[in-house]
Amino acid sequence: MSEVTRSLLQRWGASFRRGADFDSWGQLVEAIDEYQILARHLQKEAQAQHNNSEFTEEQKKTIGKIATCLELRSAALQSTQSQEEFKLEDLKKLEPILKNILTYNKEFPFDVQPVPLRRILAPGEEENLEFEEDEEEGGAGAGSPDSFPARVPGTLLPRLPSEPVMTLVTIRIEKIGLKDAGQCIDPYITVSVKDLNGIDLTPVQDTPVASRKEDTYVHFNVDIELQKHVEKLTKGAAIFFEFKHYKPKKRFTSTKCFAFMEMDEIKPGPIVIELYKKPTDFKRKKLQLLTKKPLYLHLHQTLHKE
Repeated sequence: MSEVTRSLLQRWGASFRRGADFDSWGQLVEAIDEYQILARHLQKEAQAQHNNSEFTEEQKKTIGKIATCLELRSAALQSTQSQEEFKLEDLKKLEPILKNILTYNKEFPFDVQPVPLRRILAPGEEENLEFEEDEEEGGAGAGSPDSFPARVPGTLLPRLPSEPVMTLVTIRIEKIGLKDAGQCIDPYITVSVKDLNGIDLTPVQDTPVASRKEDTYVHFNVDIELQKHVEKLTKGAAIFFEFKHYKPKKRFTSTKCFAFMEMDEIKPGPIVIELYKKPTDFKRKKLQLLTKKPLYLHLHQTLHKE
């Protein structure tokens, strides 16, 4: 085992234990965050194509399955149902498998599959891989179904504990208007809160895949719990919504457009916000509207204050 791989396995093990400890202590927000970070690292390794990896294809498949279990446990912690789908005791069975991944040769203890090989690109990265998106996608989804296949749930986090005179925000993402809504495959929205320099102020959250498509709308109807009290956000902060979809020809998930909401727009009730062309401009300096048509992101905000 090389020093690089040994160090990698140690980091994975430490992250796994942190998440499980948070989970057992009832610190659900921290546990979910740790599980999701580790799951992304494992998925990245499981999908890696480089030749210098010490992991065999079978080991990569096992790593991918562990990532799926982490996401399932994360989803169980976010579920409002009383019966958890994937328990902490189940998850703990995976720690020795991850630790001894180079020698593990038994059957995986749970009937799960790795998340399909999909590249999720950083904002702007797809610019090097794509040309005119409308040209490429024209007519690609004429017969697309209105519902989507099941996949691992999103990475939504529960509401923070309330604090006196502090305000928490629930943002319901109702729907997004797009001229080619019916052609979008496995669409979801990534929600983040950034300062003026584009630095994350809260954990990033992904919605589950949209519930349905109808005419020029993709419907979500999911609640996002802002992971910081409004009063604690820095001046100039903004909430970003990146609409992403899967591109089967290129086998990666791409950002199609984005929207954002500034702090003075945090008010109870419905709001519609404009859509902008990618790449996502977190610093809000070079904004270009996606379309001149009346197509927007439709949200509804609820403010909670003691």
